[in-house]
Amino acid sequence: MIRKIIHIDEDSCNGCGLCIPNCPEGAIQIIDGKARVISDLFCDGLGACMGHCPEGAITIEEREAEPYDERKVMENIVKGGANVIEAHFQHLEEHGEHGYLSQAKAVLKEKGIHMPEPVAASAAARTGSTATGHMAEEGGCPGARTLNFAAADSEQASVGEEDFSELTHWPIQLHLTPVMAPLFEGKDILLSADCVAYTMGNFHKKFLTGKMVAIACPKLDTEQEIYRDKITALIDHASINTLTIVTMEVPCCGGLLMMAREAASAASRKIPLKSIVVGVKGQVLQEEWL
Repeated sequence: MIRKIIHIDEDSCNGCGLCIPNCPEGAIQIIDGKARVISDLFCDGLGACMGHCPEGAITIEEREAEPYDERKVMENIVKGGANVIEAHFQHLEEHGEHGYLSQAKAVLKEKGIHMPEPVAASAAARTGSTATGHMAEEGGCPGARTLNFAAADSEQASVGEEDFSELTHWPIQLHLTPVMAPLFEGKDILLSADCVAYTMGNFHKKFLTGKMVAIACPKLDTEQEIYRDKITALIDHASINTLTIVTMEVPCCGGLLMMAREAASAASRKIPLKSIVVGVKGQVLQEEWL
């Protein structure tokens, strides 16, 4: 059957293994120094592992693949214990896979295993955050760990107004951005060229307030086809509300807008796009809805 399934670029993969703990289904193993999908049966194609790859080596493709088998997956998952079971259940719930969730619960019932209830503390540990938004003490690359610190305003209140940050999440580099994370669902997204924030003293107040941000450089970043896939996934799977693209006036920066428009055209959903062009001295030169 033709279905969505993850694809791992062997040339880009560095074998770090960060994707493995973020795939409770057990579809990925490190073999000969590279992450590999060991069986189509175990990969649900929802991409929970994508945002945890520091090299951006994981994408979602549509190809001929064996149907995903929830019962076979659960045979592996129950061996990992309650935390792995709970992570898998939350993964299915976040993506609205209620049919698979029912099958998973049926397997647990057959095996006489108590069905886990979501626990806020363990959910925070899985996303690498605590109630105050600090990095949790756990394995993996801290720079690629998903953080949602929108609730940490009490800490921000202690700093001067001029130092107040509007940033609500981490990571922000587009290669590292976990586009399937629930924190992006239904949000307004700001896609900014790297240099913009350095030219504008009021970048946070002017553009970032109320938005989730991702940054990229259309001139220097590599493997930009991954960027297109991620933007399309944000539109189709995260169901973002709007996408604002902020670029510099220099010619090479226009590639970011072109990339975003191509990704939006490839998406099945249609959302409003806004283009903002900033001058090298930080002034807004152009702002328009596309």
